[in-house]
Amino acid sequence: MEYREFAGTGIKVSEIGMGTYYGPSFIATAFLFRHQDRRDRKIAALKKGIDIGINFIDTAEIYNTESIVAEAIKDYRRDELFIATKVSPNHLKYDSLLKAAQRSLKRLRCSYIDLYQIHWPSRIVPIRDTMKAMEKLVEDGVVKYLGVSNFSLAQMVKAEEALSKNRIVSNQVEYSLKSRGVEKDLLPYCLQNNIAIIAYRPLANGALTTPDFKLRAVMEEISKKHGDSTPAQIALNWLLNKGKNVFVIPRASRPERVVENSGAAGWSLDVGEMSKMEEAAI
Repeated sequence: MEYREFAGTGIKVSEIGMGTYYGPSFIATAFLFRHQDRRDRKIAALKKGIDIGINFIDTAEIYNTESIVAEAIKDYRRDELFIATKVSPNHLKYDSLLKAAQRSLKRLRCSYIDLYQIHWPSRIVPIRDTMKAMEKLVEDGVVKYLGVSNFSLAQMVKAEEALSKNRIVSNQVEYSLKSRGVEKDLLPYCLQNNIAIIAYRPLANGALTTPDFKLRAVMEEISKKHGDSTPAQIALNWLLNKGKNVFVIPRASRPERVVENSGAAGWSLDVGEMSKMEEAAI
């Protein structure tokens, strides 16, 4: 596994992380404590990832997977892991946010959260109130670093301006070969200001694992030059080549998928291959 410094924090984080959003049906069954076999498979996938060197795990209170992460990491050294979670948009008022963080800690069975992210911006709660609470969590040692998710550039700048002692170290956004909107202004800004881009849905909900004819032909050509890499590995590698501050968090659904995704690290597409993929994906 390859590691990158996370946004100037001095922390080395695996460039390939593990996402734990498993969809609405899983959220419902997790809440109802059904389908233990599905939970066990997710736990096994996370453990497999840690065993092969992935130290970055992303979750959120609305995913109902913080308890799954807790079970997966309980036998590993906490200080060797980078655990990120997110506060729900319903809990962005000052007191509500502080309480939400404590509930996440309890579900994660941790004494601190490495990266605490605002899941979505609010049109109701003033960002200054929310960021005041986020800074309180850092001051109290509950959270190490602050991040946002699904924030536009303008929204992120406002959040930055609301901070007095800390800085925003990351923005988690949808980003893939099929979804490149962040490249217009957000990605350049983050690269210039040493802010991490955490790419969710990096495989476009599976569309890039079974690409259409045009893109598949390009990927097959690339695969021959890079050790028979799979479409998923090629698509993830494309993202990693977009900047030193880009991290990807494909869903950790099965142990074999996690192993496959990890194969996107340790090599690089060249400029020509990147361009061919981008043209074919249009």
